[in-house]
Amino acid sequence: MKKVGNHNSISRKLLLSLSLTLIFSLTSFAQDAAAPAAPAAAAPAATAGGDPVKGKELFNANCAACHKLDAKSTGPALRGVAAKHDMAWIYKWVHNSSELIKSGDAVAVKLFEENNKSVMTAFPQLSEGDIDNIIAYTSEVKAEPVAAAGGAATPPGTKVESGSISNNIILGALALVMAILVVMLFMVNKVLTKVASNNGIVVAPREARTPIWKAFARNQFLVLVTSIFLLLASGYFVYGFLMQVGVDQNYEPIQPIHYSHKIHAGDNEINCKYCHSAARVSKNAGIPSLNVCMNCHKNISEVAETTATPEYSKAFYDAQIQKLYDAVGWDKAKQAYTGKTQPVKWVRIHNLPDFVYFNHSQHVSVAGVECQTCHGPVQEFEIMKQYSKLTMGWCIDCHRKTDVKMEGNAYYDKIHAELSKKYGVEKLTAAQMGGLECGKCHY
Repeated sequence: MKKVGNHNSISRKLLLSLSLTLIFSLTSFAQDAAAPAAPAAAAPAATAGGDPVKGKELFNANCAACHKLDAKSTGPALRGVAAKHDMAWIYKWVHNSSELIKSGDAVAVKLFEENNKSVMTAFPQLSEGDIDNIIAYTSEVKAEPVAAAGGAATPPGTKVESGSISNNIILGALALVMAILVVMLFMVNKVLTKVASNNGIVVAPREARTPIWKAFARNQFLVLVTSIFLLLASGYFVYGFLMQVGVDQNYEPIQPIHYSHKIHAGDNEINCKYCHSAARVSKNAGIPSLNVCMNCHKNISEVAETTATPEYSKAFYDAQIQKLYDAVGWDKAKQAYTGKTQPVKWVRIHNLPDFVYFNHSQHVSVAGVECQTCHGPVQEFEIMKQYSKLTMGWCIDCHRKTDVKMEGNAYYDKIHAELSKKYGVEKLTAAQMGGLECGKCHY
């Protein structure tokens, strides 16, 4: 009988090669189907009595603080207000509502009573043409959401799926092809075995080889080098692990109310110290009171449609504002506090050890350090996180690199002049001014 090489090994190699090829094919051909852009809604026709485009600008500049088009705020909803009142009356009301109320006008008095006796700001600077433009804007028909293919309305910010083949179908088809090829390879291997047996071909048995672990164990030099390497590597990783204990960089907890720094500090450019006002005068920056939130959100009960993102819809953001209202006990329909409040259990992000002293006011007010220096580009954060390590080495490195701000800082004039001569420099770093003394941060 003839002897040939082990054809089973060749089959296995072929099977492995085809399997790897198909696996890489799966990742290569599975691509996301691009969703078609939704058709833009047609702009409503302009009202004959004025220019709604100019009216929108005037509305946002003068009216939006207290009024909305389709919901009650401090004042009533203004969409369709032209159908409720005569234009001559509207002119008088906008120019000086208080005077109209004092005159005893029944409509003015009723409107004043219905809105919690909130006094409307007088706008004598607005001409009748300006008011006509505002009324034209408030008279536009509300744009309806775009209808999806099934007839249901698609809310803003919702991603519409395309009609192309989904990724799951493509992946399923490729997996089926791979399974068929694997079965075929096993069948070929079985047929080849039978053919060899029928033709009297004996497959050469594999030669016995020394297991690799035995060969390694017999080589004392390799064992010694490997042991030393493993000890050094273990020490390196153990040291790295221990040095990370208590370091919470990139800690990003989910808060009970989703607060987007990107929207507030980024898009709306609200200064950090408006909400964290304690950072200027206190050791701690403090968690802003919900009353600070209500300074704006008393009149902002929903976000603009353009605020929605693929991750967070307009409905999601509006629900977060409602959580704020529930916490402070605000009834947006009645524009009044109910007296029923709920605590908000915020999750603390930045937390230094108790033996570390850090004063925000010393850094923010005296040193003039920007918030982003330690907290990162918060204006880009959708969810707030700990940006910096906040370790001792990180603080010391900052003190060594940062020059002391002397402009308008008479407190350091004398000591700065003396130390400048001592170190032979024009500007001193925080470290040269004593920023590395243990007692500065540990007491």
